[in-house]
Amino acid sequence: MSSQNAQKPPSRGLVTGVVVFYLVAALSMVMANKWVLNTTEAPLFFLFTQLVIAVVLFVVSDTLEMLPDKLTFDVNVCKGLVAMVSLNVIGLSFSNYTLKYVDASFYQVARGLVLPFTVGTSFIMLNARPSLRILFSCGIVTMGFFIGVFLDGTPLSLVGIFFGVVSSAITAIHSVVIKQSLSVVNGSALLLSWYTNLLSALVLIPVIILAGETAEIMKLFFGADELLRNSEQMSALTTFIWGSIITGALGFMMSIASLLSIKVTSPITHMISSAVRGVAASVLGMWLFHDIITSGRASSIAVILLGSIYYTWVKHIESQSLASSTVAYERVKMEDVESGPQRNSHSKPE
Repeated sequence: MSSQNAQKPPSRGLVTGVVVFYLVAALSMVMANKWVLNTTEAPLFFLFTQLVIAVVLFVVSDTLEMLPDKLTFDVNVCKGLVAMVSLNVIGLSFSNYTLKYVDASFYQVARGLVLPFTVGTSFIMLNARPSLRILFSCGIVTMGFFIGVFLDGTPLSLVGIFFGVVSSAITAIHSVVIKQSLSVVNGSALLLSWYTNLLSALVLIPVIILAGETAEIMKLFFGADELLRNSEQMSALTTFIWGSIITGALGFMMSIASLLSIKVTSPITHMISSAVRGVAASVLGMWLFHDIITSGRASSIAVILLGSIYYTWVKHIESQSLASSTVAYERVKMEDVESGPQRNSHSKPE
């Protein structure tokens, strides 16, 4: 009876709630990031404040016993997460730089190579040989990326595209390292998120100094030019503070939302929600930041989404085929066991 309850699928209302929660949190994160990055030249310090706020929320939630796992701090665990934290800092930093140099509506195109890089990384690091249909889906996504770069019709930042491509490659490697890092925290995704946020914030402190953002930080907090601003216009410091609070809270929520999305929704539902998020981000970028959606950009986003959805469908079909073959194999094993030791001894090959 307990196994039946454990295998009971989540209700439609729960799935819908998780998908909507994930969409709202993810969209708000991108838009709030772009809002702040339009007014500051210190994207790494902005990332640092986001992480610190997320860490504070983790501690508060743990104190109030709102989390399923108790937060811990173990030096040996920290050592085991060096690769994970390093990739997280680099990936988030490059992602912020991408969003700083490109429009919010072009952000998805600039980071459109995540899927091909992920498949390639899995092949190299995990020996996961992709099928022809998987390679075809990656080809569709790659074509969509190049449509956006070469047929957009508006001036594009090559620096932003560079950061987007590198960010995509790091995200792909990061997705593989996450699987390996889960064993360090006994499979707890929540603890992994806690350690990642905390250690990433600590690592960013010297990085901010080396990147030369100290002067910009001083200007942000003590700049006299802010006093000359129009009183009706929000100052850069006020924008930074509110943006940090909002995105820090959203970053914490995204940690929970991503866990819920993985546990409650299917891969196809998750990909469709990501597709909707991409389209909504483009529309919001046009509305909030007056981005121009050209036919080339719209076509690029559509092709990338088409390739991503096709990839998810192929993976779903392949996983079902693998599961059915595994079940069939397990049935044969059980029959052999139930047939008794005498038959096993005769049928066992030497």
